[in-house]
Amino acid sequence: MRHFDYSPLYRSTVGFDRLFSLLDGVNNDAPAYPPYNIERTGENTYRITMAVAGFSEADLTIEAKEGTLTVKGERAQEKEEREVLYRGIASRSFERRFQLADFLEVKGASLENGLLHIDLLREIPEAMKPRKIEITAGSSNAPQIEGSVN
Repeated sequence: MRHFDYSPLYRSTVGFDRLFSLLDGVNNDAPAYPPYNIERTGENTYRITMAVAGFSEADLTIEAKEGTLTVKGERAQEKEEREVLYRGIASRSFERRFQLADFLEVKGASLENGLLHIDLLREIPEAMKPRKIEITAGSSNAPQIEGSVN
């Protein structure tokens, strides 16, 4: 896979450090465990579903901080009282990070049938939403500014 050098762009841009670090991260091989889906469930709603078979609610930690969603799974080490001939079900610890877009918030999480569902909602502030500006005809409706000249 090719690696792109973004250093010439650093000289002529300001404030795009996060973008370039995200682009650099695309080149790195991401771990494949645990598998996950990202779904769009509505106009402003999303859901991340992760396959976390064998983990309980107590084993999982979800944290949203500064535009990054981090999901960690750590199982307490069990004493092997049985002899396992083949281990096909992974029980190793994991940490997976997701970069969240602006105004995307975690609204809840649930664990059912070995699947962790994390629901996200995009809430755009009123000041950022597009608004319609009324156009008035002619300059006769324009407010007059009166002032006194001394």
